[in-house]
Amino acid sequence: MDHLTAFYVERYGPWAQDWNWSVGEGDADGGVVGSWCCGAHSVTTPDETASRAVAALLEWRGWLEELADRFARLAPPPQAGPEERSWHLERAAVRLVTRIVDLTGGESGWYGTCDLALEWFLTSTGMELRAARAAVAEAIDGRFESWVRPGTTLIDAVGEDLAVGLTGHPPYRDHREHSDLEERHDRW
Repeated sequence: MDHLTAFYVERYGPWAQDWNWSVGEGDADGGVVGSWCCGAHSVTTPDETASRAVAALLEWRGWLEELADRFARLAPPPQAGPEERSWHLERAAVRLVTRIVDLTGGESGWYGTCDLALEWFLTSTGMELRAARAAVAEAIDGRFESWVRPGTTLIDAVGEDLAVGLTGHPPYRDHREHSDLEERHDRW
């Protein structure tokens, strides 16, 4: 599929690189694309193969657009103090991890998508990539595994660890202070 990836990237740009990052074990496992598995299962007749490849590219693009929208909605406000920033970071991490688990089913390598999405989120808030990568690695610290859907407690712990690691403050002291924000975040 390297030739198709090269074509997509040349034609549409670098965002198309991971068009076949499939759910479960595929050409590139652990992703969110359900339209494509791997050459052995997805390549059939020329028309069917082309249809699957286009569907996979569109699915990948849709995922990137969904992430961009989520990042914008979940990002801490620029003027947020450390506690409020911590709260936003924790909520964003919990929502992003939960969404990725839902899309991947917690199958093979799903946590790679999780790492990348969290890193992208942090860089979208202005953090340097190297620092984002380190923060995500420290927060997750090997707690996610292939073929294991993490429970709510683990996802919450990762979100809190990420937030505290980045701000030095717990996400919030009084949950009621943030009820309007909590309601807004719960929609995403």
